[in-house]
Amino acid sequence: MVLEAVMVVVDNSESSRNGDYTPTRFEAQSDAVSLIFSAITQGNPESSVGLMSMGGKGPEVLVTLTTDHGKILEGLHRTKSKIRGGSHLATGIQIAGLALKHRQNKSQRQRIIVFTCSPIAEDDKTLIKLAKKMKKNNVSIDFVAFGELEDDITKKLTAFNENVKGGDGSHLAIIPPGPGLLSDQLVTSPIINPDGGSSAGGMGGGAEGGESGGFEFGIDPSVDPELALALRMSMEEEKARVEKQNKEKAEAEAKAALPEIKEEDEAAQPLLNKDGEASGSKDDKKDDDKMDLA
Repeated sequence: MVLEAVMVVVDNSESSRNGDYTPTRFEAQSDAVSLIFSAITQGNPESSVGLMSMGGKGPEVLVTLTTDHGKILEGLHRTKSKIRGGSHLATGIQIAGLALKHRQNKSQRQRIIVFTCSPIAEDDKTLIKLAKKMKKNNVSIDFVAFGELEDDITKKLTAFNENVKGGDGSHLAIIPPGPGLLSDQLVTSPIINPDGGSSAGGMGGGAEGGESGGFEFGIDPSVDPELALALRMSMEEEKARVEKQNKEKAEAEAKAALPEIKEEDEAAQPLLNKDGEASGSKDDKKDDDKMDLA
């Protein structure tokens, strides 16, 4: 996987309270953000992910670029109490771009993933201008559009996507409401699975031959995304467990190889005798008595 720095922008506008996604639009985003974080950091351990919101009074950087999943979860938890107002899409993208510009590892590819489920206030001209600017700065931008999307919103996002697209990246995923989880739909999207298109194309041949068709674990994520994700997570947990076990074993062997050093006469004479007195105290006392008798 490519080495990249990714800023994820969540929509915490009033529209994210809607319950047309399980359990709410904001909670659905939170699950999807965790999935994206895992996919990026597992793909390349040196990749980093940051988090920001674009609703309420204005965009806010919640977590700077990090490899710590706990910080991302904590940032999402804080944002849950700040759901209000409308979204500030253009400003949010610009701030995310600045955060990426100041990344420590300049060899990381710049990428922004934007979740949007609310009306877009900016006009087409403003968005297209911003898209061209981001393309010039080599920043790829993915959109996850969900909710009750009007034609106006879809039109604006499509125009932005067409003007920001470069060689790789910059995808637009439109996910309508349904019984499935938002994160499950993302598993098969190009945002998480860039090779999803080619895999889907080979699905029929794999099914006929009774083979896995090149899918990881032999499971097509478009057929059973939950199982595919569970298998992937199980594999990572097992890998971490084995690494921990090997590390503990190596530490134990290194400790056993160290020579045992004893103090002089440590084994021969304990510090305290059976009466709880200092060793040798009675002998000293007897010597003193003998001297007095003499």
